[in-house]
Amino acid sequence: MNRELEGQVALVTGAAINIGRAIALSLADAGASVAVNTRQSREPAQAVVDEIRAAGGRAGLFMADITDAGAVKAMVDDVVGTFGRLDILVLNASVRREVPFVDMDFDEWRRTMSTTLDGSFHCLKASIPHLIAAGGGNIVTLGGDTTLDGAVRKAHNSAAKAGLAGLGRSLAKELAQFGIRVNMVSPGDIKTTRPAHRTPRPEVPPHIPLGRYGEPDEIAATVRFLCGAGGAFITGQVIHVNGGTLLGN
Repeated sequence: MNRELEGQVALVTGAAINIGRAIALSLADAGASVAVNTRQSREPAQAVVDEIRAAGGRAGLFMADITDAGAVKAMVDDVVGTFGRLDILVLNASVRREVPFVDMDFDEWRRTMSTTLDGSFHCLKASIPHLIAAGGGNIVTLGGDTTLDGAVRKAHNSAAKAGLAGLGRSLAKELAQFGIRVNMVSPGDIKTTRPAHRTPRPEVPPHIPLGRYGEPDEIAATVRFLCGAGGAFITGQVIHVNGGTLLGN
């Protein structure tokens, strides 16, 4: 068993289900203590914590709305108070609603920006001093194919994720002096639990060259790689995990 993250502490936002859950479990399997964040999904988030503990790992549930700067600071302080340090920040929480741009009002636009960009800002501001104090660490954001390719009914998501990619590249340059690496993992179409308002997916995806949907564990494995020794010379990058979806562009 590879325990290369032993002694490190990771905070994963939006970690109750799907990709966030898989990331939390994978980092814990690598030896990290994991702070599982959710805004309101207490039961599934607690189930992630329980699964990590049952496997012999360390984990805790930290509920906070990342759009609230005060709540985020209190959460990060609580994480450091509980585990003693912070080495890894994974910014997974986001809003993925689908609305045609002509029908999109400003409140809808702001809901997405507030979570994906403002929420990331609050988490970064609260966490970076602790990463510096730890002597370095990793920040991993979650993007998506729409960052480069665009998508119908997802203009707000595309704009927010593109902004997050730009933020990550800038921080990679600023924070390298402290031994902090910043990268984005950009999933393609992944088999996740989807809310009813999302557009149904075809059973066989004709747009994916590998001919299948990805698994949350495959995204988690990439995050884990970036946080470990294998990713030690990687920063400022967008790593696409999408089965070749963007090859035609």
